[in-house]
Parts: sequence; structure tokens; C-alpha cells
Amino acid sequence: MDVRHSHGTDVYVVRACYEDDAADLIAVAGAHSVEVLLLSESSCRTIANFHIGSRVTAVAWSSHVSSPSLTDDWSIELAVAGADYSLYLLSKSATTEEEIFPFGGGLSGHHGKVNDMTFCGGRSEDSSRYVATVSDDKMLMVWDLSPNLNIASPPSPGMDPPPALNLLHTVNSHPSTSKELLVADCRGSIFLTDWRSDPDENEQDSWRNSSVVELVEPRALAYAASGLSNKWAGSVAWRRDATADIVGAAYGSRFALWDMGNLFGGKPYMTGTSFAEGGHLFRWCPTYPDYFALSTSSPAKGAVVHVHNVTYTHAQPTVFQIAPRPLYVRSFDFVAARGIPRIVAAVGREVIVFYIGVDS
Repeated sequence: MDVRHSHGTDVYVVRACYEDDAADLIAVAGAHSVEVLLLSESSCRTIANFHIGSRVTAVAWSSHVSSPSLTDDWSIELAVAGADYSLYLLSKSATTEEEIFPFGGGLSGHHGKVNDMTFCGGRSEDSSRYVATVSDDKMLMVWDLSPNLNIASPPSPGMDPPPALNLLHTVNSHPSTSKELLVADCRGSIFLTDWRSDPDENEQDSWRNSSVVELVEPRALAYAASGLSNKWAGSVAWRRDATADIVGAAYGSRFALWDMGNLFGGKPYMTGTSFAEGGHLFRWCPTYPDYFALSTSSPAKGAVVHVHNVTYTHAQPTVFQIAPRPLYVRSFDFVAARGIPRIVAAVGREVIVFYIGVDS
């Protein structure tokens, strides 16, 4: 059965926690606050509520989390971005109240909408130390949440390469390594970059030179170059399996898949049509890596999610009609709990959780 939760304001971002010890936790971000929901098979309840004071534009889960369903000594930690370009670290535990720690903003922070963020410390002890953010100001920044203080030479709050050429929409960290980031711009290019390497300050085009690989979606590039693209967006993600060898992305009306073991000159090995009116978000299923899903921000057909199987990409997707027009899916994610895959979607003021299959 579907699980529904009313947030009280429009919901702008939902992110499921992918950590094994907190796979039943969902972050719900609205006009001025962030709720953390504990999800069960047939219901959900709020276990934390953080008042930010501005609309939330991006959310990322830390690895320092554990669910109340698994332990009495539970804790949650996540990073969020506000519409005023500020960044916050949110935390709560079984023995402490909600804490909000601002760590970005001002002259050293972003100067455009923060579109996405991710923790990027890999599986090491630094897994919750570094946060990467991308913004409309064309900057990728990596923030150190636990800097080694040096009184003589204070560290800068962020480490950032030179700006890119276009607006940056998505950043996604490698599921297991601690240095590789996928960064998607708004016009059809995806950069695989080693954020721990120092950019060459003397190179005018050092953003591209610091990238290990540049992937391209040719049709999106052609449309952008010819001015035919009126909706600039790009959503990219690593497939969450043991090898993380497949990268998927949504650009315009199409999705594309790249095999990192066989790059074909940076071109996708598989493309397909998603939404004629333009795709918005691309998500891999963390529990069944062959499944991926896409949404659109257009209300033309109501709130709809398309689910594809990577083995049958040319087959028609499974269509989930969540709500009628004029509602649409602002954000969605796969729930990481084991069993039949579920999707959590932000539609208007509600969060809706639904299964994409049935018991066989």
C-alpha cells in the first residue's frame, strides 16, 4: 500500500538514506524546514524536524547515521543547502535535540542556487568529512567539515576548482572511492573529476584539464549549441553496485548510459527516450541495480515516474501515475530498504511512497 505524509508546505527535495544501518530513513525538505521520516511498510513518522528558515534546494546524507528501528542509540546527520546559498549540517541523536551548524555562505561560499550536494569521503574514516556542492555560479566546491586548525594560516572553508563553462546541475560521488566525482552541466557534458588533485592555476582551461574523463550526450550538446534547448538541466548518477561501472544521465527528452570500462570516446553506449516534454531527475535503484527511474518537472501528464530495466532499455518503461495534473514530481528517490523496491516522491505538499512491484 502507498504511504502518504503531508509536510505542511510544498516539498522541494526528498532523499532516501542509502546506508545499511538507516535504509528506512527519508529526508523531506520544504519551504523552510527539513523533516526526517522513519518509514515502515505501511506508515511513517517524524523523528526530527530542523527549521532552516529558507527554501531547501539540496540534501545529502552523511554516513554517520543509524535508525531507531535498529538501535536505541540512534543518530542522524545530513547536509542541506538553502535558497539563500547557505549550507548547513543537521544532526540529532537519541540523547540530543536537533542541532543546526552553518558552514557555508558569505564571500567564500556559492553565489548562485546550490543545485546538488554529496558527501565524498568514500568508505574511509573521512566518509562524513567532505561535502561537494555544485551551483548555478558554475562552481564545484568541496567543503571540509573537520578541518585541522592552523592558527598561523587558517584553512579556507572550501576547496574549489576553477569555474566551469556552464551551470552545474548534479554532483554524484563514487559509491566506494574517496576521490572521484561525477559533475553534470546543463548542456550535455559530464565530467569525471578527481577532486583531491590540485588544479593548475596557470592553465586557463584547468577545469577540463583536472577532469579524468569527459562524457558527452551528443544530442543534448547539439541542441544546446543550436539554441534549440529551452530547458537547461542535467541529472547524472553512478549505478550503485559492486563495480559502479555504469553511469546514467537524463538530458532533455532522453536518457543515456555510459560503460566506464569501454568509453566509446566519451559517447553513451545506450540511449533512449524518457519524457517528450523533458526529463528532470535520474535515479538508480540501490537494491536492484538493473532498475533506474526518471521523472519530469512538466505537469503536462501529471505526476509521473518512468521505471526502466537496464537489460531491456528499448522496451517501454513501467509508468507510475502518482497524481493528476497540474501536480508533478518535484523530487524522487529509491528507498534503500531491502525487499520489493519502493520509490518516494515529492508531489505538491505530500510525500508519497509506493512499491514498483509485487510479491511473486
